[in-house]
Amino acid sequence: MTDEEVLAEFRAAQALLEGHFILSSGLRSSRYLQCARVLMSPARAERLARALAAKLPAEVKTSVTAVIAPAMGGLICGYELARALGVDSMFVERPTGTFELRRGFRLEPGQHVLLMEDVVTTGLSSREAIAAVTAAGGKVIHAAALVDRSNGTADLGVPFTPLIRLDVPSYQPDALPPELAALPAVKPGSRAA
Repeated sequence: MTDEEVLAEFRAAQALLEGHFILSSGLRSSRYLQCARVLMSPARAERLARALAAKLPAEVKTSVTAVIAPAMGGLICGYELARALGVDSMFVERPTGTFELRRGFRLEPGQHVLLMEDVVTTGLSSREAIAAVTAAGGKVIHAAALVDRSNGTADLGVPFTPLIRLDVPSYQPDALPPELAALPAVKPGSRAA
């Protein structure tokens, strides 16, 4: 899939939003990709995951035995990527504020894992999820996301493959451009800023 084809999927799902958004990192932006909307169509989710799987390095595809995604945003795309790769799908969640594997999910010591996110902005959630996988005995050898909107700045500590890179400026709340400051702020994500 080309970048334009990926964006066409987001547009068709009415998932490419414009306005004044509070990102889960606390930063502000004029554009927001609502991955939950693009993933609500199973056929679309499958197409995007298969396109991402095709972009992964061959050695990643042959060595990972599980895809782990952070709940909630990564659940569907993580599942679909695991399906495309023919491996198990699991997720980490934050029952007490820190990611952990639960619900009977287990990893073998050193088991090779791919971490899957919907959107990476600062990489904080990914690094926290990787720490949880490591604490559970696994080894994250690669990370992937539908969208990298970090403007190339996110360091996840492992190689990273996004389906698309969307370079949209983000701003500190006290350093907004006037046109953004004039709009009411909306927090469309699931995590507290």
